[in-house]
Amino acid sequence: MRISLTINLLVCFFVSLLFSQCIGSFRDAEALYQNGRYEEAIQEFNRVLFVSSTDLKTLHLRARSYEELQMYDKAIQDYRRILSLDPTYAQAYAGIGKIAWEEDDMKDAEKNFLLAAMHDPKDYDILIFLSRSMIKNGRFKSSVEFLDEAIRLKPEEAMPHYYKGIAQAYSGDGLGVIVSFNKYLEIEPDNLSAHYNRGFALMKLGYKEWAIEDFDEVLDKNPKHYEALARRALCLIDKNPRQACLDLETAALNGNLLAKSNMKRCNGNP
Repeated sequence: MRISLTINLLVCFFVSLLFSQCIGSFRDAEALYQNGRYEEAIQEFNRVLFVSSTDLKTLHLRARSYEELQMYDKAIQDYRRILSLDPTYAQAYAGIGKIAWEEDDMKDAEKNFLLAAMHDPKDYDILIFLSRSMIKNGRFKSSVEFLDEAIRLKPEEAMPHYYKGIAQAYSGDGLGVIVSFNKYLEIEPDNLSAHYNRGFALMKLGYKEWAIEDFDEVLDKNPKHYEALARRALCLIDKNPRQACLDLETAALNGNLLAKSNMKRCNGNP
């Protein structure tokens, strides 16, 4: 009787020991994830899911860990599992959208970001990703609408104004481009891409003096920006043809196609 009891106790001890080794700690796994130790995090998340296979938060962070390791198939499996348990889980759609973005499948990216935004219309990051995918897919007016919503959510953020300017440029809204980049540059005054794009829009609308100021800003920081040099030259061609032709020649010698195509305007000018 005592031997049988001892054996039962030993069996229970080893079973409990084995079981305890299978139970993970979500807090430990989350800490590993936050510290970029994704492989270790996945192992710990696996142990958590061993006893709680439907825990959405654990599945989500394991999917994010797989995503960071570019193990996209496994990440999508977890995101699909989440959606089978909760079809309204916006971050799962967003995760699938980000993977589609990385794989350059912009139609699938937009579809999933749109589903994410439907279920969480106040998520700023989702709105930005959705708007950017719409720009990639040529849906510029829709992109502007979602960027306006992102601006309402976080008016202090610069990024939505930048992408709004890009979308307006593609849709031919010249004045809108200038307004958006004006706002962007109020928040991020040192962004050369924004200065260049605003200069380009000003140039197209005939505001050459203001365009020259933006191109000067770009060239002051990056003298080898030959597209800005060529466009500044075209703004100067009537007022200062000598300087304009020198700039066009420099840009053309460095392979700029815009400058090459306009060298004929420098007949008789050095």
